[in-house]
Amino acid sequence: MLEISNLSKSFGGSPALRDISFSVKKASIHGLLGHNGAGKSTTMGIILGMVSADQGEVNIDGISVIRQRSKALQKVGAIFESPAFYDYLSGWENLRLLVNYSGKFDAAAARDVVEQVDLTSRIHSKVRTYSHGMRQRLALAQALLPQPQLLLLDEPTDGLDPEGIRWFRDFILRLRDEQGMTVLFNSHLLAEVEQMCDHITIIKGGTMVHDGTIVSLQDEGIRYTIDAEPLENVEPLIRAFDGIMESSKLIKLPDSCDPSEVLRALILADIRVKAFTPYRRSLEDVYMELKSTNSWTKAGSPG
Repeated sequence: MLEISNLSKSFGGSPALRDISFSVKKASIHGLLGHNGAGKSTTMGIILGMVSADQGEVNIDGISVIRQRSKALQKVGAIFESPAFYDYLSGWENLRLLVNYSGKFDAAAARDVVEQVDLTSRIHSKVRTYSHGMRQRLALAQALLPQPQLLLLDEPTDGLDPEGIRWFRDFILRLRDEQGMTVLFNSHLLAEVEQMCDHITIIKGGTMVHDGTIVSLQDEGIRYTIDAEPLENVEPLIRAFDGIMESSKLIKLPDSCDPSEVLRALILADIRVKAFTPYRRSLEDVYMELKSTNSWTKAGSPG
């Protein structure tokens, strides 16, 4: 649905993106991760045609954003940066006005979308009376009104309370599962990315450092937490199985190793095993490891 090819961008001579390439499959949720200044929002801006790339190409369902921006973006809805509304107008009046800027307002379709985002009871209230969560739902309604095939979300749950975050997550999952919506979003909330995404791209200092499934990033070897004593007798036995003691409580075994054989050998060696549990790194663990590898350089952009 979305193809990013060799994107590069500099601001004032400072590189913000360096040869970024990734693709987003139809009917999938794709996470774009990185620290502040990594280039996420710059990438989003280029996809939306709001930022010009120094080089590279963006295609939405085979249509070039750079050469045919208007046609390509007919398939896109977006919440980008901080959604802005007219506070003195109602939510409904805002939707009608904003949609009329780029197309014809369909009242029936608008009512349906407003109901989907659970704003029906407040849609005719002034936006100045809306909570942050209600503003985000109004922004989501605006993004969905063009009936897009691709939805771009820039930090969509930023500032929401736990209930609002859960509502947003469940809603986006339903869009994918029930309507076949394709979603690209960036977020600092790694737990949300872990629960929602089929695929992730991580940008560090304007350079892509990972592009793949979450499982492929997490499952680098088979790890187990262990609580056993005497500890000095554990490491030689783990090495005998070509394993590694990564810490006093964490071991890594080769894929071919049968953990039951390791556990049996520990017990036969008179090692008291209090716990031996599979360990799966979270996305946050991996992200922090990538972050601490060398230094996260500032990319020269607030993105």
